[in-house]
Amino acid sequence: MRYKLYLDDIRVPAHVGSGLKNTPGWLLARTYDEAVNIVIDKGCPVYISFDHHLGDATAKTGYDFAKWLVDQDLAYNIIPVDFEFNVHSSDPVGTANIINLLDAYLKTR
Repeated sequence: MRYKLYLDDIRVPAHVGSGLKNTPGWLLARTYDEAVNIVIDKGCPVYISFDHHLGDATAKTGYDFAKWLVDQDLAYNIIPVDFEFNVHSSDPVGTANIINLLDAYLKTR
């Protein structure tokens, strides 16, 4: 199933604006665990829009999910070759961490 994933504890995809890719099928995950379960159930999406903070300070973050995704790809080769992502977080450090992790990994895999 080819789909896009929007990971955010508050917002919905419409708030991202015109930066969204024109492919069918958005799924929404509010937490790290929801995002993991969606990927386990449906496979890796072709596009993910990440938020960094997913609830209170003790909750796993979008960065944690990005690390999990990389680990799954290393073990099972799950990320599609045409995979793309965006980080819509308002946290500049969290945004940079997600971008740096995924950019570095996707360039070298």
